[in-house]
Amino acid sequence: MGFLLLSGGALSMPAHAQAPEAPSQPSYAVTLTAYNAVAAQTDSNPLETASGAFSNPEIVAARSQDLADELPFGTIIEIDGPANSGGTCGYDVVERVIGYRVIEDTMNVRYTNRIDVLLHTKANYSTADKGMKNAAQILGICKGATVRVVGHVGKNRIPKTQTELAAIVRAPNKDIALK
Repeated sequence: MGFLLLSGGALSMPAHAQAPEAPSQPSYAVTLTAYNAVAAQTDSNPLETASGAFSNPEIVAARSQDLADELPFGTIIEIDGPANSGGTCGYDVVERVIGYRVIEDTMNVRYTNRIDVLLHTKANYSTADKGMKNAAQILGICKGATVRVVGHVGKNRIPKTQTELAAIVRAPNKDIALK
């Protein structure tokens, strides 16, 4: 037999019966851009990221240097595009290839408050107004995107595919460290 206690018109429950609050995931409003692993868009070794990881366009993202403390190498992020895609932002066109990302690279110091997603050089899209272009060009510059920290993986545990990364993030036993 159970009892409900009413106090001031609101339903009250004993403290031990209340559901625990889910841990808050840090999120950041950033400018979202994309790049390809080619010498013209990276340093002289485009196949290696700043962390020493392989430049895998399925899962790698770079962060501006001012975000190094908040988003260290190995941080898994989820990206939401800006509320109003369009103009210089083609997020709605390439959203399906972005998915979850692991921060493994860093950007030139001239950029601030920015996430740069590594995309395949052969990922091309045709749009009515821009013609056939590389996905990084289609994405363009998206101001007002949101990145949410969803975990952290060690350098020796970086998945190779978007499917593997999504499985780690969604696993009930969370094989990742949450901050």
